[in-house]
Amino acid sequence: MKILLVEDDRYTVAKIIEILAQHQYVVEVAADSEKAIQLMQSYEYDLLIADVVLPGLDGISLCCYLREKNYQLPILLLSVKASVSDRVFGLNAGADDYLVKPFDSAELVARVGALLRRREQFVSPALTWGALRLFPNTRRATWQGKPLNLTAKEFRLLQLFLENPQRIFSKDVILDRLWTATESAKAGTVAAHMKGLRQKLKAAGVKVEIIETIYGVGYQLGSPLDLEQPVQGSPVLPIKIEPSPAQQEVMAVAAEVLQEIRASLNEETALFEQVIAQLSAGTLERELRRQAERHAHQLAGSLGSLGLSQGFEAAQQIELLLQGEMALRQTATRQLQYFVELLKQALVAIPMPIAPASPRIASARLLVIDDDRILVNQLRLAAVAAGFNLEIATTLADGRRAIAQNPPDAILLDLSFNEDTEDGLKLLAELDEQNSSIPVLAFTVRDSLTDRIAVTRLGGRAFLHKPISISEVFNAIAQVIDPPPIPEAKILVVDDDPQILATFVELLPAWGLQVTTLAQPQRFWELLRTAVPDLLVLNVSMPQFSGIELCQVVRHDPRWENLPILMLLERENADLIHQIFMAGADDYICKPIVAPELITRLLNRLERIRLRQQPRS
Repeated sequence: MKILLVEDDRYTVAKIIEILAQHQYVVEVAADSEKAIQLMQSYEYDLLIADVVLPGLDGISLCCYLREKNYQLPILLLSVKASVSDRVFGLNAGADDYLVKPFDSAELVARVGALLRRREQFVSPALTWGALRLFPNTRRATWQGKPLNLTAKEFRLLQLFLENPQRIFSKDVILDRLWTATESAKAGTVAAHMKGLRQKLKAAGVKVEIIETIYGVGYQLGSPLDLEQPVQGSPVLPIKIEPSPAQQEVMAVAAEVLQEIRASLNEETALFEQVIAQLSAGTLERELRRQAERHAHQLAGSLGSLGLSQGFEAAQQIELLLQGEMALRQTATRQLQYFVELLKQALVAIPMPIAPASPRIASARLLVIDDDRILVNQLRLAAVAAGFNLEIATTLADGRRAIAQNPPDAILLDLSFNEDTEDGLKLLAELDEQNSSIPVLAFTVRDSLTDRIAVTRLGGRAFLHKPISISEVFNAIAQVIDPPPIPEAKILVVDDDPQILATFVELLPAWGLQVTTLAQPQRFWELLRTAVPDLLVLNVSMPQFSGIELCQVVRHDPRWENLPILMLLERENADLIHQIFMAGADDYICKPIVAPELITRLLNRLERIRLRQQPRS
C-alpha cells in the first residue's frame, strides 16, 4: 500500500515513516500542499495523511481541493487542535478521520489500517467486459463462464484496466502501480506480462484485443464488442426510422450550429495566418504573438473537450511554437504552417455532440458566459438535444445584463476573455458581494492553484478545467442545481444506556436516518438479521457482551464483514482505541455525544459508502 504524507515537521515525518515501514507501508513525503497535488497528479496513492498546519495551502484547504477534484482516496488529518469544533471542521472538509497530536503509534497504525480496509471493501464485486468477468475479492476470472488461469500479475494487470476503462496507462505508470521498487522491473517486464495475458485470452477464445496498444503512449482498455455473428443465410435488412418532431427540431438546430461553426473556420485560424505572414517578413509584433498564443491555448481546451485529439495536439504545438524563441525564422514558419493546416482539418471534422443531460436539469435555465465559439455552439446544440434552456453571453458585460434581466438557475463562467481587460473572477466577486444564490461553475483553460483557491473563496461551486467533455459539464451542472439527496439509511444503535438511545432517536431522523435501538445486547444477533442496518453503532462497555465482542462477531460473518461500525467510548484511551480498531471497527466517538460531530461522522461515512458503491463509468 502506498501512502502520501503531507507534513513539514521533520521529526513527525521520521516518526511516521518508521512506524508505518514496520507494517510494510510505502510512504512518500511532500512538505507542502502544492508538492502533494503535483505528486497526486502523477502517481496513485491508497491513503493521504496530511497535517492541518502547512506552509502555503493548509491541510483543510488541501482536503477541500481534492474532494472538489473527485479524488476518492481516504484522508487522515493530523493536528494539535483537539476541540470538537476542529474535528467537525476537518470532517466537513471531506476528511475520513482526524488524529490529534501527539498520537500513540498503535493508534496511528490502527486508524491507517481501518481506512485502508474500508477502501478495499468497496471494490466492485465483479468487473465485466463483454463475456469477461473478473472477481477481485476471490481473484477469479472467467470468459463466457469458463475459468481463466492467470498469474497474480496478469490478474492485477487486467483488473487495473477494467477498473479504469477510459484511462491510458504508460508502461512506467503500470510499473508504479503493480510492481514494488525491490522487484527491479523494467518496461520490458510490462510488455512480457501483457504478451502472456493476451496469449491466454486468445487461447480461451477471445477474438478481439481486450487491452489495446496506443503506440508511443501506452495501453488502454478496448470497447467490448458483440462477438455473436449473424446466422448464415439470414439477411440483415435495414430499418428506416422517421425522425419525430422533436428530433427534427434538434436536427435543424444542429445544421444551423454546424453551419455557424464551419463559417467561422477562417476566423478561428486568421490570427495564425497573420503570424505566419509577419514571421515570414521578419516583423512579428509582440502583441499579435501574445494574442495568437492565447487563442491557441483556448482552442486546445475546446477541441480537447470535443475529443478531437488531432486538433488538440495541433493547437498545443502552435502554442508551444509561439512561446519559443523562433530563432530560425524559416523553420518556425514551416512548422506553423503545418500545424495550422492540421488545425483546419480538425475544425472541419467537429462532431455532433452526444451528451444527454440529466433529467434533473431538464427544466433548468443555464447561462454560459464564454467567448469560445466552438465549445459554446456545441453546448448549445447538446442543450437543445437534451431539452433544457441555455443562454449564451460572449462578454462579461452581456453576462451581467443577462443575470440582471432574468437570473438563471446556474452560471457556467469562463475566467479569460480575449476582448476583455477584466476576467471572470471579477464577476464572481461581484456576485459574492451581492450574496447571490446563483451557483457559479468556473469553466476555463486556466489551471493554477491560485485560480482554484480564488474561485473557492469567492463562492464558486465547481472548477471545470478545459478540456472536459460536454457530458462531464452536464453532470457537474446537475450536481450543483439538484444534488442527489443522501439516501435514507438504517442505523442500528446498541447501548444499555436509555439516555444515549434517546439521543440517537432524537437527532438522526431529521437527517433522513432510520434508527433502530437495542438496550439488551443478548438480543443483538436476532435484531441485526431482521433490521439489516447500513451502519452499526456499538457501545464498548455493556453488561454480558461488550461492544468489542459484538464487533468481532460481526466481522467473522461473511455477510456482515463490510458493515461500517462506529464505537462509543466513555473516554479517550489509546489502548482501548487500539483494541476496537483491531476488532474491526471503522471509527469511534467519545461520550458525552456532541451532536454536530456525531451527525458529521455518520453522514460522511454513509456518503462515502454511497459514492464508492456507484457503478464505474
